[in-house]
Amino acid sequence: MFTGLIEEVGRLKFTATQGEAMQLVIGASLVTKDVSLGDSIAVNGVCLTVTAFDAGTFAADVMPETYKRSGLHLLKNGDPVNLERAMQAGARFGGHIVQGHVDGTGKIVSRHSDANAVVFRIRTDDPGLFRYIIPKGSVTVDGISLTVVDADNDAFSVSIIPHTLAQTALQSKQRGGAVNIETDIIGKYVDHLMHFRGLEPAAAAPKSKLTAEYLTEHGFL
Repeated sequence: MFTGLIEEVGRLKFTATQGEAMQLVIGASLVTKDVSLGDSIAVNGVCLTVTAFDAGTFAADVMPETYKRSGLHLLKNGDPVNLERAMQAGARFGGHIVQGHVDGTGKIVSRHSDANAVVFRIRTDDPGLFRYIIPKGSVTVDGISLTVVDADNDAFSVSIIPHTLAQTALQSKQRGGAVNIETDIIGKYVDHLMHFRGLEPAAAAPKSKLTAEYLTEHGFL
C-alpha cells in the first residue's frame, strides 16, 4: 500500500519489451538505499515488484494486464518517473490509500497557472472511472495523491502546489501528455457492496434487532 506522496523522481534507464510483457530498469538513489528483492515500488503510480537492484538502479517486470491498463509502455529511455516505496507500519499517512493498481490512463487537455498553483485538466476515454471521481475527493495521478477540483462526464481538474510540481515528474508534462489514474479504493468498495446488496438469499443475511420498538424500549426514542 502507498500514500501518494512521491519520494523521488527517477529516470528510466532501459526497457525490454516482448509482446505485452516488459522489463524496466530505473535509476534512483533514495528508493534503492534499503531495497530488497521482492519489495514493492510504485512507478508513476503502478505497483511493481523489484526483481534486481544495485546501488543506483532497480529492475521490475510489467505483466500484460499492467501493460494494457497503464501508460508504462509509452515511456522512453531517459523519461522521469515518480517513485514511492510501500508504506511502513507506523509511518505518517500524508496522502490517501493508494494501492498502485491503476484503473486506466488519461490525457492532459490543458495546463494553466492559478495564482501560486497549476491546474491540470485531465480527460479519459473510460466513462466508468467518473463514478469514483468526485469534487473534493481523492484521486491518484501518476502516483501523486491529489484532490479533485471539479469533474464532469469525461474530464476532471486537479490543482497542484509549487512544491508538489517541483518534486514530481508532472512538472515536465504538458498538454497531450499521458498520465496513469487510480480512483479512490473506498469509493470502489462501497459501490461494489451496494451493487450486491439485496442479491443474497434472505436466509443468508442476519436480521437486525435494531428496530423502532427496540430503540423506544431502551429510551433512545
